[in-house]
Amino acid sequence: MLSWTIYVSFLGALLVGLWPGRGAAGVRWVALLAAAAGAVLSGVGLWEVTRAGGALQLLADVAWVPELGIRYRLGADGLSAVLAVLTGVAAVAGVLFSWNIETRVREFFALFLWLVGAVYGVFLSFDLFLFFVFYELAIVPKYFLIAIWGSTRREYGAMKLVLYSFVGSAMVLVALLAAYVASGAHSFGWGEMVGASVPRSVQMWGFPVMFLGFAILAGLWPWHTWAPTGHVAAPTAASMLLAGVVMKLGAYGCLRVAMPLFGEGLWPWRSEWWGLGSWPEVFAVLAVVGIVWGALVALVQQDFKFVIGYSSVSHMGFVLLGLMTLTGAGWQGAVLQMVSHGLIAGLLFAVVGRMVYDRAHTRDLRELERMGLGRALPFAAGTFVLAGAASAGMPGFSGFMAEVHVLLGAWQSHPVLAVVTGAGVLLGAAYIWRAMQRAFFGGGSVEPAGAGAAPAAVAVAPVTWAERAGAVLLLGGVVLLGVWPRLVLDVVAPVLTGEVYGRLLRGAWW
Repeated sequence: MLSWTIYVSFLGALLVGLWPGRGAAGVRWVALLAAAAGAVLSGVGLWEVTRAGGALQLLADVAWVPELGIRYRLGADGLSAVLAVLTGVAAVAGVLFSWNIETRVREFFALFLWLVGAVYGVFLSFDLFLFFVFYELAIVPKYFLIAIWGSTRREYGAMKLVLYSFVGSAMVLVALLAAYVASGAHSFGWGEMVGASVPRSVQMWGFPVMFLGFAILAGLWPWHTWAPTGHVAAPTAASMLLAGVVMKLGAYGCLRVAMPLFGEGLWPWRSEWWGLGSWPEVFAVLAVVGIVWGALVALVQQDFKFVIGYSSVSHMGFVLLGLMTLTGAGWQGAVLQMVSHGLIAGLLFAVVGRMVYDRAHTRDLRELERMGLGRALPFAAGTFVLAGAASAGMPGFSGFMAEVHVLLGAWQSHPVLAVVTGAGVLLGAAYIWRAMQRAFFGGGSVEPAGAGAAPAAVAVAPVTWAERAGAVLLLGGVVLLGVWPRLVLDVVAPVLTGEVYGRLLRGAWW
């Protein structure tokens, strides 16, 4: 069932692209049906994987380039199935929040579904060459979605995102081919490559090269600058996908490929400057700097969307820190944070980009403060309050459980980093509160349209049914995982404690 998430998305993109020119309404419904079908299939697939205890289920295995051992091999375990469901939910919400797009509707939804299909492909690929192909396929639609339908220096934002993505991809490809040649492997299969013996001399440089190549897309400081620029320039649905699932491709690549393929690269090495050290220590420090730096920059932003863009950098730092703790709690927290941030960031970008900017025609917090949108858009204000509480790590929401797991893992591996990360959590609450107060609860004269507002007041259109449905979908996931995080933890735990990752845990050193 899960493999059909890829096919339905690409078939939907093809059908939308060939739709008659005057059928914009039909295009929207076809896109929504394709996204919803992918979401349903991913949910059924997760249920089947859960019944199997999170163990790997082979979905397809066909020879593609047999001379090089490349196969079209798709599979799903607890980790990939959970992220496939996240992709499905984000896709449905993205279509709903793009319902009123009028410019080149066919092209927009065709590229949107192309991106969704490529993301599904990354999460379900268990041949590393196929993984890389889908990873690259996701870059092309990102560029056009931002460059054509974006705003605020959209060409610059699109080019910067693609440039950083291609540089990271090149690093990943170099390390992958080096491992393939050095190990003497005759297959790019994930199990075969992970089980192959890559010389330690290759592992010690291959791990940081590949990990960094993936981590660039995950927003690792100081290579994070593409993220806020790209988020701000992108249209709402593209921002939701970029923050919700595309950044997760980088974190997933770190966990699924770089760490098990170059396991010895996680071990200590000797430096002539400061003696023993390890790459996990280096990347953990960079992740913590990203958490604090992203929060500090978000705290002083005047552009509402930049606040959310830098908050994504800060929250993705929790994912990378969790991975680099090399603890079971840290890894589970990192995966839960991937899902949690995907839902929360998508919701925040939807409120800022669609509900606020498309009506107020400004993202400047100083101007929004003078408007006081909370009275005119109570649904948007209430949604942002709840999403902001989740982003700040309030108990009862998914962000709290994810950050607790990461902090516990950090405390087990390096208490100093855990303390500094705690400061980042407090800063997160500060910038969310500041943005919420200024955007929605200022003393302005904005009124709901048709409410009998005074002539001098500014009227805004009410929130549509599609926007309400998308917000409820995302917010429901945030609350559900906050109350019942075992929905994710129980299905990913067998993967993270299995043979491959268990071996990494036993060999971990700090």
